[in-house]
Parts: sequence; C-alpha cells; structure tokens
Amino acid sequence: MSLAHLHLLLNHVPTVGTVIALALLVMALIRKNDGMKRLSLELFCVIGLVTIIAYVSGLGTQPQLEEMGMDIGNIQRHHDAAFQASAFMLLAGFVAWLGLWQSRRGAAARGHVPALLVLGAITIALMARAANLGGEIRHPEILMVEGLPPATILPVWFTAAYWGGLVNEKIWLFPAMEAVHFIALWVLFGVMIVVNARMLGVLRPASFPAVHRLLPWAALALTTNIVTGMLFVLANPSMYLQSSPFGWKMALLVLAGATLLYQTVFEGAWQVEAGEDSPMRVKAVAASSLALWFGVMYFGRMLPFLGDSF
Repeated sequence: MSLAHLHLLLNHVPTVGTVIALALLVMALIRKNDGMKRLSLELFCVIGLVTIIAYVSGLGTQPQLEEMGMDIGNIQRHHDAAFQASAFMLLAGFVAWLGLWQSRRGAAARGHVPALLVLGAITIALMARAANLGGEIRHPEILMVEGLPPATILPVWFTAAYWGGLVNEKIWLFPAMEAVHFIALWVLFGVMIVVNARMLGVLRPASFPAVHRLLPWAALALTTNIVTGMLFVLANPSMYLQSSPFGWKMALLVLAGATLLYQTVFEGAWQVEAGEDSPMRVKAVAASSLALWFGVMYFGRMLPFLGDSF
C-alpha cells in the first residue's frame, strides 16, 4: 500500500467523522445525556489522531500527482485547505480531550462544550472545502464554471506554503523548533513513564487518580510535538515522507495517542487506589503504551541513520 492508497482510505474520515461527532454532541445536549456527550468527545479525539495520518499521507501523494501532470494550482489549493482544516481539527481534538480529563476528575468546567460546537462547525466547513478541492484535482468536470476558487479563505499566513517557506527562510527557526520539540518529548515521555509505571503496579503508595492529574502536561507536550513536527515536514516534505522510519514513527504516534485516551477516560486504571495492584488488562495497556512511546522515540532518533532520505 502506497501513501496514495492510504490517503484515499482515510481522507473522508475527518469530514464525515466530524459531522457525526458534532451531531452526537448536539443530540447529547438536547437529551442531556452525559454518556453520549463523552462518546462525542472521544470521537473528536480519535478523529484528530486519524487526521494526522490523512494529512501526512496526502502530503506524500502530492509529488505523484505532479508527475502525472495534474494541475499544480489545484493541488496547492487543496493542500492549503487541508492544512487549515487539519489545524482546526487538531485543536478541536485537544479541546475535547481536555473536556474528558476535566469530567473524569469531576471538574465543573463547561467551556469546552460551546468551544467544540464552534470548532466543530468551522472544521466541517473547512474539511468540506478541502474535500471539494481534492475532487477537482482528478475530476475537472466539477470545477467552477466561472473560474477557480480563491487560493485560501483564511489569511495568507495560515497556509502550508507560508509556514514551509518561513522555516526555510529564518535560519534560527529550525533549531529553535528542534529545541522545543525535544523538550516537549522529554516532558511527554517523563509523564508517560510515571503514569504507566503506576498502571504496571509500581509506585503503589500513589493512587492512579493522583498521577492522572499529570496527563494534561503529556497532552500539551504531544500537541507541541505534533505542531513542530509538522512544520519540519512542511519545510522539507521529501526528506521525511520518503523515509521509512518516519512512517513507522507516525503510525506508532497515533497508536500511542490512543493509549493516552484510554488512560484519560477508561474505568480500569482509574479504580486503582493507593496500595493496590492493577488488573492484568490495565498492565497490558501500560506495557503497550510504554513500548509504543519507546518506538516513537527510537524511530524519530533513527531518521538520519535508517533509510536514504537524510
């Protein structure tokens, strides 16, 4: 399976999935159903993770389309629209995760719900536009009769080309982002070691709810890693997208992010009190989580040494 196959498989998930997640949230508010609301927030998080792979696979497909003689202008318009829509989708996913974390701890904050309603509506509009522009690449019969659509409906600084060019132009920006990227990675990995160690039965004097409060630092660090990592890719797509370690890193990152969602909301780990051992299924998730995060770090570090892209 090539990146093109993967993109065709996943490119409609952010659009259709966001519609479903937003509809579930609206129905939950109408019915005053907390279970349905949690399901909606979890779906926003999952879609955010899938969006990462959908966007990266689309970026990797772009050179193939250009070699096939597809219109470069249409490709760039689709790329910019996908970049903007993906940014809002990731923001919605982060807000949804924060809402889940707050509700798990019994917090009374409700600001995440109206924020998600707004972000979800904006994301659907931007995703629909990206999907339409993507269709125009291969289906010229749906092009606007009166001319091409505008390159972007958001400011010029909110485009993939702008940020890719900025990273290459400012000599200090790339090393500065690398520093931020690695600091965030240390924070993320440190929190994951503590949380998963408790799930494995270590640090028994502390309950899992006590270490659960550290998870926002992990979520913030993960978001920082995703943002800085995507800027690295935009600055030099071919160097990363032709690298097999980068593909493994992204796949493991999404799976590891799913374990973070488990640690946030599922009952098994949350019920582990101080002095108690964890159930076997909780230990299995913790071991898998540590293995996945080790894999993310390993393949990230091996980018310059494995493959021939660097």
